[in-house]
Amino acid sequence: MKRNTIFLLIMCFACTAGAQLKHSATSAFKSYKGLVMAGYQGWFNAMGDGGGRGWNHYAGAKGFAPGSIKIDLWPDVSEYKKTYKTAFQHADGSAAYLFSSYDESTVQLHFKWMEQYGIDGVFVQRFVSNLKNAKSLAHNNKVLRSALDAAGKHKRAISLMYDFSGMQEGDEDLVINDFKNLVDSLRLTNRGNKQSYLYHNQKPLVALWGIGFNDKRRYTLKTITKIMDFLQHDPVYGGCSLLLGVPTQWRELKGDATSDPELLEVCKKADIIQPWFVGRFREDNISVMMERIKADIAWCKANRLDFVPVIYPGFSWHNMKPNSPFDQIPRNRGQFFWKQLSGAINNGVEMIYVAMFDEVDEGTAIFKASKNPPVGENSFVKFEEGIPNDYYLYLAGFASKMLKKQIPFQQNIPLPK
Repeated sequence: MKRNTIFLLIMCFACTAGAQLKHSATSAFKSYKGLVMAGYQGWFNAMGDGGGRGWNHYAGAKGFAPGSIKIDLWPDVSEYKKTYKTAFQHADGSAAYLFSSYDESTVQLHFKWMEQYGIDGVFVQRFVSNLKNAKSLAHNNKVLRSALDAAGKHKRAISLMYDFSGMQEGDEDLVINDFKNLVDSLRLTNRGNKQSYLYHNQKPLVALWGIGFNDKRRYTLKTITKIMDFLQHDPVYGGCSLLLGVPTQWRELKGDATSDPELLEVCKKADIIQPWFVGRFREDNISVMMERIKADIAWCKANRLDFVPVIYPGFSWHNMKPNSPFDQIPRNRGQFFWKQLSGAINNGVEMIYVAMFDEVDEGTAIFKASKNPPVGENSFVKFEEGIPNDYYLYLAGFASKMLKKQIPFQQNIPLPK
C-alpha cells in the first residue's frame, strides 16, 4: 500500500513537471496587471499579396469596388512598405491604396507604433472557423508568426485569443490540436524566459472569447469546459492561465447572456473575466458602464478572479451593414474613448483591453486612419478637424502610463501633441 502511494505521488509530480516542458518557465511580461492591451485582427488581404484570398475583409457583398466594401475607416497607408492599388479614388482623382496583414512589414509597422506610443501589446485573434480552411489557416499562421517576431523585436506583450464565433459542437478537438501545433511549430510559449508571450499568475495566458452568449451558437458550455480543461491541466501542453470573453450581462444571466447558471461556474474556473462592451454603451450612458464595471470587479474579487473591461473608441459598420446608421457611436474627438479609459482606471481596474487595434470593418480601430479617404458611393468615418490621425494611439498609451502610475491620474482628455 505504501509503495503504491509513493508511486502515485511520483506520477503526480511527473505530470505537474511535464506541464512545464512545453512552455518556458516565465516571460518578460509576467502579468496582465498594469497593461493596456488591444485586440489585433490581422485578417486583411489584398489582391496580389500572395495569400490567395483576394480582398479578404475589405470586399463587400458584391465584391471589392466602389459601392461594395466592408470597412468604415480607411487606413492611413503613408508609412507602409507595401500597399496595393484599389479601384477607389480620392477627391483629386488619385488612386487609393490599402495594406495587407499578410505582409510581415505591415505587422512590424503596427508593433513599431505600439512601442512608439506606449501600448503594451495585443491579443492576436484566432477564429476557430478559420482553422477549417487551408488558405485561412495559412494566413492566420503567417500573421501570428510575424506578430510573435515583431513582439520580440519591439518588446511588446502578445497573447493568443481564440474566438469561438462560428464554432460548432465537436470542434473542441480542432482547437486543442491547433494549440499543440502552435506551441510545437511556432514556439508560441517557449521562446525562453525573456520571451514576449504574456503570462498571468505565473502561467502563459490564453484568451477564449465567446462564452455564454445567448445568440444561438452551435456549441455548449461543455465544449468550452473541455477546451479549458486541456489548456489548464494537460500534462504536456497545459498549465495555462485563462481569460474568458463573456457577455455584458454575464453576472445576471440575462440580456445578451445565457440564463444557464452553469456559466458562472465555468467563469469561476478561469483567471480573468472580460465582458464584451462594444456597442453596448454610448457617451451619454458611460455612468451606467462604470457602475457595471464596479459590480463586475466586486464579483470577481469575491471569487478570487481578475477582471478586465473592454474599452472602444467608437463604432460604425454601415458599409458592411447598410441598414445600420453611419457613424453609429461617434468618437466625439476622442471624448468617448477617454471617458471610458479614465473612468475605468478611476474605478479600480488593474488592466485594460482596447477593442481594437486594426478593426476598420466595425470602425473601432485605434491605429492611424486616413484624413483623406476615398470619395464616391461609400462614406468613411473621418477623425474630426484638429484630431491627428494618431490620436487614439496616443490616448491608449497615455492611459497605460496612468494605469502604471507613471504619471498622475488625469480625468480631462489629454490634448493632441
